[in-house]
Formats: sequence, C-alpha cells, structure tokens
Amino acid sequence: MPTIDIEKTLQAWTNLKQILFIPRNESEYEQLVIMLDDLIDEIGENENHPPASLMEMLGILIENYEQENVPEL
Repeated sequence: MPTIDIEKTLQAWTNLKQILFIPRNESEYEQLVIMLDDLIDEIGENENHPPASLMEMLGILIENYEQENVPEL
C-alpha cells in the first residue's frame, strides 16, 4: 500500500479546497456547475484526459446536492 505524504497532501489541499468542496448552498452549487461546464467545454468527454477524474468528482458532488436540495419535477 502506498504511503501518503501528509505534508504534501496538506499543501495540495490548500489550493484544491478553493475548487473542490461540498456545496452547502445554491451559490456554491452553481460554482461547481460552472466549473464542470467549463471543464467539459475545454476537454470534452475524453475519459483519459488528466482532469477527467476531477470532472467525475464534481459530477458526484453536484448530483448529491441535487438529490438533497432540488425537488423532482
């Protein structure tokens, strides 16, 4: 099992937490939707592109917010 360098992880998180977070309100939700849309526009549907996993994580965060906060039509 690989070892996790906590110091590097904490340094990386300082930057990542600006763009990868659990949305707590509609404004934060909209930020994630815009970021995902921008990534899709930039790299398309290429699942092998380096930020494809970021797109997947954003999609999961968005979906979870919608399930908890957006009423079904």
